[in-house]
Amino acid sequence: MKFTLTKPFILRCFLISLFLSLPFLFLHLFSPQPPITTTTTTATTGLKIRPGYTSYETYIQRQLNKTLNPKLRKIWTTRDWNRKIPVFAKFFQQLKTNNLLQQTSKALCIGARVGQEVEALRRIGVVDSIGMDLVPYPPLVVKGDFHNQPFDNDTFDFEFSNVFDHALYPHKFVAEIERTLKPNGVCVLHVALTRRADKYSANDLYSVEPLVELFKNSLLVHVVRVDGFGLDTEVAFRKKPPNRHKL
Repeated sequence: MKFTLTKPFILRCFLISLFLSLPFLFLHLFSPQPPITTTTTTATTGLKIRPGYTSYETYIQRQLNKTLNPKLRKIWTTRDWNRKIPVFAKFFQQLKTNNLLQQTSKALCIGARVGQEVEALRRIGVVDSIGMDLVPYPPLVVKGDFHNQPFDNDTFDFEFSNVFDHALYPHKFVAEIERTLKPNGVCVLHVALTRRADKYSANDLYSVEPLVELFKNSLLVHVVRVDGFGLDTEVAFRKKPPNRHKL
C-alpha cells in the first residue's frame, strides 16, 4: 500500500513536535545562570570568598539590605548604642595603653554603620575621628565604599574595622587602608577565626596568615583574643615608613 504525505499531515506533525519541545525551550531560557565566581586573593586556603554574587551591584545591594533595615537601625541607635560603646571604648583604651592609638590620632572607623565606634573613640579623647559606611549617618559617619575610600593618600593615623568579612575583594579592602594610612599609622581589625560570620558576609577567614599576606606594606604588631560581639581575634598592623635610599 502506498502512503502519500499531505500538507495538512506534515503541518500537524510539525505543530505536535513544536508543542512537545516548548518545555525544554523554556527550561533553557529561564533557568538561573551560574553566578560570576571570584577567587581567593591569597596563596593560602585561609581565606575564601563566598559564591553567589552575579555582579558588584548585586553585592552592594545585599549589603544595603542590611544597612538600611529599619529594625536593625533602630536597634543600633538604641539598645546597641548603650551596650556597645563602652566595650569599644575599652578596646580603644587598651590600644592607647599599648601606644597604638594617641589622643592626637586622626582616626577612621570602616563600616561604622551609625558610628558606635566613632562615639567610643571620641569619649576616650580621640576627638578627630570619623566613620565611613555605604549609608551616611551624620555627623559621625560619612558615605563611602571601603573598596574605594573617598579619602586622600596618607590621611589617617589610625584605622579600625570589624567588617573585614563583608569585603568581596579583600585585597582592595586592605590596599585602601594602606593607601589612606600615614606612614607608621596603625590599622586594627576585629575578625572571626573560630566561627563563621553572618549571612551578609562575603568571605570567610580561617587564620591570620592571609591578612599578613594582604598587608604588603605593613608589619604585624600583635594578634590577641577578644570578645567583640561575635568576633574573636584582634589583629594590628603598622604601615611601614617609605624607603629612603642612602646616597
